[in-house]
Amino acid sequence: MGLKSDTWIREMALKHRMIEPFCEDQVGKGVVSYGLSSYGYDIRVSDEFKIFTNVNAEVVDPKRFDERNVVDVKGDVCIVPPNSFALARTVEYFRMPRNVLAICLGKSTYARCGIIVNVTPFEPEFEGHITIEISNTTPLPAKIYANEGIAQVLFLEGDEPCEVSYRDKQGKYQAQTGITLPRILGE
Repeated sequence: MGLKSDTWIREMALKHRMIEPFCEDQVGKGVVSYGLSSYGYDIRVSDEFKIFTNVNAEVVDPKRFDERNVVDVKGDVCIVPPNSFALARTVEYFRMPRNVLAICLGKSTYARCGIIVNVTPFEPEFEGHITIEISNTTPLPAKIYANEGIAQVLFLEGDEPCEVSYRDKQGKYQAQTGITLPRILGE
């Protein structure tokens, strides 16, 4: 298994539609950078957010998630309250090859501001927008810029295709669009 280079990422994005839309260059002037980098791809956060709220004093339960726990926000920026959490999605839509796994890490620009970005691995043959988890660990409100970089994706190619892919097991988040809230199989 090996880390894939910018040449491989470009080829997979352009020939096989692995990343759409795809930005062939690193864009970084006046924005939080995004686009192709040496050994990864910096994804952008869309202008759609779901901010967690305690207005209804509900318990956050991954088995019975109550949509009243979040407030929808759409705009050029999202202000994440102090010590709070938001969900977002990528601008990019991904189509992962059967022999590739991707890992996503938050960008240092946000990390240095106390913003932690968590994204679960992109499994082989996963397809869809990526739901992004954003934690504001500071005691201050934090600004997230829509349509700019939020995290970097690293692609790892296996020596052989996996036995059972995300598509094969009919993963519950397959072909997701928009921000997808927690769900349990059978729903």
